[in-house]
Order: sequence, then C-alpha cells, then structure tokens
Amino acid sequence: MFFTATCVCRILACAAALTQGIAIAGPVGQRDQAPIPRRATGGFAKGIWLRVMPLGASITYGLTSHDGNGYRKYLRDMIVDYGNDVNMVGSRRNGSMEDNDVEGWPGYVIDQVHTKANAAVPKYKPNLVLVNVGTNDCSGNVDLANAGKRMSNLLDSVYKGSPRATVILSTLLIRSDEEKQECVVNLNSQFKTVAAAQRENGRRLVVVDMQPPAGPTTTELVDGTHPTEAGYAKMAAIWFNGIKEADKAGFLLTKEAIPGNADGVPDRGVYS
Repeated sequence: MFFTATCVCRILACAAALTQGIAIAGPVGQRDQAPIPRRATGGFAKGIWLRVMPLGASITYGLTSHDGNGYRKYLRDMIVDYGNDVNMVGSRRNGSMEDNDVEGWPGYVIDQVHTKANAAVPKYKPNLVLVNVGTNDCSGNVDLANAGKRMSNLLDSVYKGSPRATVILSTLLIRSDEEKQECVVNLNSQFKTVAAAQRENGRRLVVVDMQPPAGPTTTELVDGTHPTEAGYAKMAAIWFNGIKEADKAGFLLTKEAIPGNADGVPDRGVYS
C-alpha cells in the first residue's frame, strides 16, 4: 500500500495541529510505553527488523522542526504501524522522540557526510539507509560538476560498510531561490544518473523524488530551504513509499549482526 493523497492529508493535518499546540491522539513512544497498533500486513519483507540510518545534513537532522524530529518520527511510526520493528541508528541524537539516533550534520556537503558515513555505517550496520544530501553543495557552489561522482563514492562506501544495506536515495528538495533551484535540478539529474548506474551494478537502491507536488512546496519551507512540519510529513510519506518499492523489488535484507552485539544495537543506541 502506497500512501495516497488522503493519507498524506491526514498526516499534514496532524503536523499543522502540532504547530498550533493542539494535542493529537496517536501513536506513542517506544520501549516502556504502549506499542503502536499494527496493521495486518505483516510488515516489509515479512516483518524483518529494520535498522534505519537517516544520513545527510540539516534536513536529515530535523532542523526547523518544532521538536527536532524532522521526518523521522512520522516515518518511524508509519513503519511500525505497517508491521516492522525499527531501530533508528547513527552517531548523533536529536529530537524529542525516544529512538532519535541520526547521522545528520547541519551545514555539511556530500564529501563531509561521506567522511562521517565512513565511521558510522560500519559501526551500526544499517540494513536501510535514507540518503538526502547535496543542499549545502548548492548553497556554497561546491564542486557542482562532480556532485554525481561524489554521491556515487558515498554510496560505494555505504555498501562497503554495510553490505546488506538497501539505500533509498532522495532527490533534493525545492528551493525558494530561483538560482539555487536551478542547481537543485542539476544535482537531481546527476543523482538519478548515478542511481541508474548503481542499479545496473546490482545495488539495492531506490530513488525517491522530493520535488513537488508530492514533496514540499515553497510554501512548505521555513526559510526557503528547510521544511515546515507539513513539509517534513510529506517527506516521511515519500520515504515510506520508497521503502515499499524496495520491498516489492525484494531488496530488503535482514540486519547484519554486530560483533560483540549479536542482536544489534539496542533501541537507544547503547552498547552493553
């Protein structure tokens, strides 16, 4: 089941209510709180445990969201509701959600995120990696002609660090500034070319398009770059549908055991 316009509208209504301080009845936290009721779908890949690494810069980190969660809690709740256990992983923590581990680095360009991924991916061994990075490359006009090559190198490192990983690669979000949006269109084209080449080489990868109308519009940006709550909710729905596509393609694999921690990183990312 893909998220329909009606489902997204419900998500956006919740997001709008949150920004106005309205309490919403809905899924609660993990671990010591009541579990989220699950659908009878059995989940992605017959309900395997998903160890998810959100990888990128400030949008991944959740900048400008009211609670710091960005798209992550919306998405996590969707996946759990669908029938999978989820552990968000990364070397940082941000947001009010309990499972708030993330590999998001505000202000970073592709190469800097690549450096962080080199350390984090082999450590946490995610079997699902959500990649959204390149916005700052456009902001700073950083080696734009080679953005695709640099993204390809990053993806190569992700697969080397976690061979069982499936990658959902996001295009960049729309920008309010026309010149920056031209750059976004350019980089998105490069990323799609890279993704096609990765797929031809047998990589488990799905591209998701964060541009309107499915993605945030310019009216759903706080500062011309970062999403509002409604924008982050839209991102979550797109990520979810990308995971659905990956599942349909048979890409999702069980998580790899971590040496000394065979059951995987605990929910709060604390090693015993």
